[in-house]
Amino acid sequence: MFDAAFAPTQGAHDTAPLRELEPLREPEPLREPGAFDVLVREIGEDGASEVRAVFWSETRARLELFHALPLGQHRGRIAREAHSLKSTARTFGYLRLAALALRLESTADTIDDAEFSDLLERMDVAFAAAKAQEPQG
Repeated sequence: MFDAAFAPTQGAHDTAPLRELEPLREPEPLREPGAFDVLVREIGEDGASEVRAVFWSETRARLELFHALPLGQHRGRIAREAHSLKSTARTFGYLRLAALALRLESTADTIDDAEFSDLLERMDVAFAAAKAQEPQG
């Protein structure tokens, strides 16, 4: 997917570190307000908007993939995809989605099917909430 090309800007998102959530507590804020503005300053408004559109598409595809992959047979792939989702969500400042992806990445080798299902449901909700915050232009 596209995350390798867009690593978080040095210092831009490190101010909102993701922490291990054991057990998952109050949700992270939906979004870091200035994250998209940082990206706009780096690559311009058109470029940032295009990359964000790809983020939404790729994230939808990743979430669908998580739902399709049997946990017991694909723990490594699920952890890798969660890592990529965490990175790209952080780039755009979607803190709750990034925190949930971090949780999946760090527990993919040990969680059971019920925990996996619950985490995917939380990620779906976080994705929908983040998308709902975006301007519709």
